[in-house]
Amino acid sequence: MTIAALRTVCSRIPWCNPALLESALELALEIAREGREGRRIGTMFTVGKTDAVLAASRALILDPLAGHAPARTHITDPNLRGTIKELAQLDGAFVISETGIVMAACRYLDASVEQIDLPLGFGSRHLAAASISQRVGAIAIVVSESGVVRVFHAGQIEATLIPELWLLDRHHTQLSVGAAGNVEAQRLGAPTLSVSEGKAP
Repeated sequence: MTIAALRTVCSRIPWCNPALLESALELALEIAREGREGRRIGTMFTVGKTDAVLAASRALILDPLAGHAPARTHITDPNLRGTIKELAQLDGAFVISETGIVMAACRYLDASVEQIDLPLGFGSRHLAAASISQRVGAIAIVVSESGVVRVFHAGQIEATLIPELWLLDRHHTQLSVGAAGNVEAQRLGAPTLSVSEGKAP
């Protein structure tokens, strides 16, 4: 899945914010790539439909994020991202609102196999993601212990992501945007800086 494909998926979901979904995905990909303390870990995020997700789940332990100000539990806060990587070693899902606030951690999602058709070999975490995405319309992101990240919506796998390929695509996208900016600057007659400029002949 490329960044462009991610935005296409998001465009089909009325409440989806591409920047927030991308931020949640990048966090999931970092967990998949880095693991924790030298070992691979698996975890799950739900994005959107917060009230319905909370109603269809229960706390596994006392929620370590409960009681914190929303500004301190936003998915883009770098301090929170480190905390989430630590908490990802515990069981349960993170519940993220449409506005990017992490509403809860360590949630057990009540899963149902009705109308769910997953490939053989997928475990309970993938089943829970498919089920919650189908039942309440949330987006679910699963970090597998194999280092792969999968995105679910409406009970279906929308994307399978390998961290290294995602990073490569992101790098190419940034290069393309930079090159397009230079072309536009040249078209408008704006000065551009080359590597050789500023050096004595």
